[in-house]
Amino acid sequence: MSGFACASSCGLIFKSKESERNVVSLFQYDGLRAVESIRLGAIRCDPKSSISTSAAKCGRIKAMASPTVSAPKREKDPKKRIVITGMGLVSVFGNDIDMFYNKLLEGVSGISPIDRFDASEFSVRFAGQIRNFSSKGYIDGKNDRRLDDCWRYCLVAGKRALEDASLGQEVLETMDRTRIGVLVGSGMGGITAFSNGVEALIQKGYKKITPFFIPYSITNMGSALLAIDTGLMGPNYSISTACATANYCFYAAANHIRRGEADIMVAGGTEAAVIPTGVGGFIACRALSQRNDEPERASRPWDKDRDGFVIGEGSGVLIMESLEHATKRGANIIAEYLGGAVTCDAHHMTDPRSDGLGVSSCIIKSLEDAGVAPEEVNYVNAHATSTLAGDLAEVNAIKKVFKNTSEIKMNGTKSMTGHGLGAAGGLEAIATIKAITTGWLHPTINQHNLEPEVTIDTVPNVKKQHEVNVGISNSFGFGGHNSVVAFAPFKP
Repeated sequence: MSGFACASSCGLIFKSKESERNVVSLFQYDGLRAVESIRLGAIRCDPKSSISTSAAKCGRIKAMASPTVSAPKREKDPKKRIVITGMGLVSVFGNDIDMFYNKLLEGVSGISPIDRFDASEFSVRFAGQIRNFSSKGYIDGKNDRRLDDCWRYCLVAGKRALEDASLGQEVLETMDRTRIGVLVGSGMGGITAFSNGVEALIQKGYKKITPFFIPYSITNMGSALLAIDTGLMGPNYSISTACATANYCFYAAANHIRRGEADIMVAGGTEAAVIPTGVGGFIACRALSQRNDEPERASRPWDKDRDGFVIGEGSGVLIMESLEHATKRGANIIAEYLGGAVTCDAHHMTDPRSDGLGVSSCIIKSLEDAGVAPEEVNYVNAHATSTLAGDLAEVNAIKKVFKNTSEIKMNGTKSMTGHGLGAAGGLEAIATIKAITTGWLHPTINQHNLEPEVTIDTVPNVKKQHEVNVGISNSFGFGGHNSVVAFAPFKP
């Protein structure tokens, strides 16, 4: 299944039995050569600032771009400027944006033992599993019973995003819906529908395969179903680039608007792979953390004791709109999408390039597309899956682009949500935008033994106030797919 490639291209180490006897396996990779370390000065703290009862108190840290740097020119044409007017999600912390971000700010782990199926015989028995999910008000009962969770999450996140943008069904019916498109991708698609279809074939024969087997398995169905339900007739398809999927969708959606092919795009990612096939498949890859005795501490980006990623699920969707169109309809503008880029390592199915060219060039290209100088960026929502090689590879690529990282803050959302695969970039784009609008960065939890090569402030364990000037969100996937998108506060 082509959608199988769903873990970080920046960081999986496959271990064979031979490798466990100190024989290097075909897939083993030691990470990029560390560049010269720069020690950060101590962060000044204000004892009067309130963060939490157990947290250190830190003052607001402002963006500081070098006054000697002349930033590239950003897009000025209101037809080509892209703004975010709505956000919707389904997550391990529920379906509400504020609740989701508040849980992140509190440093709450959403990782817990799997109870969706009997995982007692599995070597990994925990995940970022969504519980008590309800689609009430968004999907009718008959379809709700038939749909793969991947598409249920997509429909709820997409419709909540439309509502957040004041684009409910009554409003949409008054608009030119041929100018509104949908681009929600998935790394693995309807894997439950696929698994059930194969099981029916093997156990009962082909005549017992449901007619929904193919439609509910293929990765384009999220975008299709959302369009069918809402009547959106603009550009409509899906992108499947493993864990880089959602960022690829944002990048492509923005370009549809900039080319004049749409006024609004509903874009993001969705995934629901916490099932026996999904968990078992990643166990077979030796990709997952095996910290069964303390699952809430299993996802630990940049920590020396990390041992793999934690599988998660969910959906994250943005409403991307031309500034001209948003202004005409009086939309509430949340933030601005400045630009992005996608590249390929063209190197290996799972390992990043040893020279880091794929990741660093993607960051550089995204800044060029955004019209942003490196010195303007002061926040990175990192891919940071908690894999041995990938975490350091990403950090070293970041340090190649941003020569002075003393003003940059970098955090790992997956430390609390797990790795949402094709949905990860969608959830993390929302986290990035919330950081911009609230002035607070969520912590990277489970960070107690930081790798010495990581000389960037990772917001360890406790949230921080930080005025974001430009924030970038990174996502990388199997196959060498790299994607970076840049957001900023909206300034008319």
